[in-house]
Amino acid sequence: MTALKLTQIGNSLGVILPKEILARMKVEKGDALFVTEAANGVTLTPYDPGVEAQLKLGREFMREFRDTFHQLAK
Repeated sequence: MTALKLTQIGNSLGVILPKEILARMKVEKGDALFVTEAANGVTLTPYDPGVEAQLKLGREFMREFRDTFHQLAK
């Protein structure tokens, strides 16, 4: 667990993420992070939850029409 302190950044409050956390998340300056509500608070992730939902729908579609795609690939 890493404790982070809120700091003044211009007219806003923010946190500075340590290099180790940024490396583990594979993000760097200029990348977008997404905050989502979770059962125990919030989750900070570099992955857009909207894209994840679209991928899930696409996978379900491909699974449903697997035989059709297999025939088209011949």
